[in-house]
Amino acid sequence: MIAAYQKRCQTRVDTALETLFQAPRTELERLYQAMRYSVMNGGKRVRPLLVYAACEALDGDLERADGAACAVELIHAYSLVHDDLPAMDDDDLRRGQPTTHKAFDEASAILAGDGLQSLAFEVLADRRRNPQEAETRLQMIELLSQAAGPAGMVGGQAIDLGSVGQRLDQQALEVMHRHKTGALIEASVALGALASGNTDELAHKALRQYARAIGLAFQVQDDILDVESDTATLGKTQGKDEAHDKPTYPALLGLDAAKDYALELRDQALHVLRPFDNSAEPLRELARYIVERRS
Repeated sequence: MIAAYQKRCQTRVDTALETLFQAPRTELERLYQAMRYSVMNGGKRVRPLLVYAACEALDGDLERADGAACAVELIHAYSLVHDDLPAMDDDDLRRGQPTTHKAFDEASAILAGDGLQSLAFEVLADRRRNPQEAETRLQMIELLSQAAGPAGMVGGQAIDLGSVGQRLDQQALEVMHRHKTGALIEASVALGALASGNTDELAHKALRQYARAIGLAFQVQDDILDVESDTATLGKTQGKDEAHDKPTYPALLGLDAAKDYALELRDQALHVLRPFDNSAEPLRELARYIVERRS
């Protein structure tokens, strides 16, 4: 089921994303080419899938979730472009293709990332692309800015860079990853819930708990794959965490215990969805997929 759902949502969000990369002036064509390259060169679209699945779980119309789905993928893509730069993770491969700074140059990659970040908020603010009431659009902008900024993803990256070569305990490691990876995943679910127009606070609370569990599970599985997978399968350089002496769950807990922890987090996510009917089945499938994926 998840493969068909993923394909349907990927097609939906990619169609919407494709409209964003038309350069308004010839002088900007290279910038827009770099932006498009950074977003449209593949990817699982997990975050847009979560937006759509959360919207559906609350009986929302997917058309009202397109803007939020685009926005989270733009933020995700910008973060990858900047993470791959020589000053950060210094990676040559992303999704099996040369990273943006390799396909273009470092300055173009920095500017492409900057452009994608601001474009995400432009999409959320534009009622044509995000057909919500003004108050809801403002809530969405606030939510995504907090998740993407120093209190969320950017802060997590700063903690990550400052932790190289250090031995973090599990609590400190989780703080880092709830910011670096979990914040945007949690925002994706919350944005989908807002897009649905459903204001049931108990349902929103359950979805927040679900997102918190899968956000951490995603990072645990990423750490596992960095040990077990290979560069061709991952589409990025395998083994870089160990090579850079970064703190990871397998290094802290051991590989088998890290796998058990990922499954425990998956089960937590599934547990909080028990009150939901079959409309939440894509969310359940996504929780399973996150800990079963091989890339």
